[in-house]
Amino acid sequence: MSTIAFTGGGTGGHVYPAKPLIDLIKKETPQKNIYWIGSAGGMEEDILKDWNIPYRGISSGKLRRYFDLKNFTDLFRIIAGFFQARRTLRKERPEFLFSKGGFVSVPPVLAAKTLGIPVYTHESDVTPGLATRINSRFVNKIFLPYEASLKYNSPKFRDKCVVSGNPVRDSFFAGEATKGRAFVGAPESMPILLVMGGSLGAEQLNKLVEENLEELTSFCFVIHQTGSKNFVPLERDNYYRAPYFKEELSHILTAATASLSRAGAAAIWELAASRTPMLLLPLISGSRGDQVYNARVFEEAGAARILDEKTDLDGDSFISAVKAVLQENNTDWAAVHSTLKMGQAQKIILKTIEEDRA
Repeated sequence: MSTIAFTGGGTGGHVYPAKPLIDLIKKETPQKNIYWIGSAGGMEEDILKDWNIPYRGISSGKLRRYFDLKNFTDLFRIIAGFFQARRTLRKERPEFLFSKGGFVSVPPVLAAKTLGIPVYTHESDVTPGLATRINSRFVNKIFLPYEASLKYNSPKFRDKCVVSGNPVRDSFFAGEATKGRAFVGAPESMPILLVMGGSLGAEQLNKLVEENLEELTSFCFVIHQTGSKNFVPLERDNYYRAPYFKEELSHILTAATASLSRAGAAAIWELAASRTPMLLLPLISGSRGDQVYNARVFEEAGAARILDEKTDLDGDSFISAVKAVLQENNTDWAAVHSTLKMGQAQKIILKTIEEDRA
């Protein structure tokens, strides 16, 4: 029986967008086996267990853009991961390897290249991450989310690039608001503000909400995903806190009147699929600025407003911004979905791979 291998990890954003593609492959060719190569003990392993996808853990090291002594020790972990991935790929001989990026994807991509296995990669952000830039040298095709992404990829690899959009799970187009409200106990009479900082949480967002929680809960019901590392139980009226949401997330997004979120690609595409207006606070410190670019795309599409760290985070300005996004309901979601090729990415990706391998 033939197999297909996936790789990627580090955050949920490097895993969740692969699910629609996996589901489409299973639907069209149920006889194929699928497995995932990720970091040993990485957070992606728990996600794949929920999906019943076999997991192959390898040694991995972080790819840093700055000097750190850990760069030296991590180099040996990356080398070990290369040989572990190569051993797995040589044994399984998948039809192709599909990478969703993240530092763990580099050793499997290199290993697949040495074995003559076709490799494809997908970048979710407007600008390519370091792993994608490295992997681009060794892959057959590079799938990008936006036409604007083309200019951020090296001209040497432009002929490999295909604008596909970002895959979004079907469930986010079919969430039920009543189920979302019931899950958190939100009354029908109150608007809902959903706060999301990504799969690992966001300390700045958490602090911002906590400092203004009394005022926020006076006019809306707050659903707060804190991230597992920042989670501390807290109960109060008009407030629901959880470290992370799973299958219920699509219903919660649909129930939300608006969201306060980072601008990670997976999160904002899921919010757009659920037609949830966004108030975005992009991660800037310690990043390459990818979330700022992501946020601008959605702001230009009329689906989001970007908070300015210098002027919008003091109490009164922040509360005014939240009230405004809760009250506005004029987004042309049909136009947003059409512009972003929302719901088409997995089909474009799979068709392109089939044509490339024909």
